[in-house]
Amino acid sequence: MAATLQGKRIAFLAADGVEEVEYTEPREAVENAGAQVELVSIESGTIQAFNHLDHGKQYQVDVTTKEADAGAYDGLVLPGGVANPDFLRADPEAVRFVKAFFDAGKPVGVICHGPWTLVEADVVRGRTITSWPSLRTDLTNAGANWVDQEVVTDNGLVSSRKPDDLPAFCAKIVEEFAEGRHTAR
Repeated sequence: MAATLQGKRIAFLAADGVEEVEYTEPREAVENAGAQVELVSIESGTIQAFNHLDHGKQYQVDVTTKEADAGAYDGLVLPGGVANPDFLRADPEAVRFVKAFFDAGKPVGVICHGPWTLVEADVVRGRTITSWPSLRTDLTNAGANWVDQEVVTDNGLVSSRKPDDLPAFCAKIVEEFAEGRHTAR
């Protein structure tokens, strides 16, 4: 699997409040598979990660949502955390960035509370997805078919519920990023 993603560029979209393990483990998985990774966020500088409610490390932002071009990336990962996706869904540039991946049929991985940003981008209608259980109503109201499974793949969209699902999530995003574009919906 070492060179599975050689030559691919993967964006990780996150803001303050990102669940640290949901950022670091998927990032390590795609980097170990050979991808170049960039952290995209709503502001330059650093973002503050959390381990549940405790402060984690800070991570350097590579590019802001205002500057980022989805066309420059082969895939996108949206880690969870409660505050992180709430900040992202309130940022029009972040929402535009996410929507562009779906418009182009590029693979996207999302975990835990991350789908809140997908709801705001209006890209879950007609898709099967999982998430942290408290997002079920939001996703259903946005037109998604919510299921309670470790990992779900729907036409290039990979979703998982929580940190315990990370091994399956990481393996599946690497697989989907290697496959590349899917039919745009």
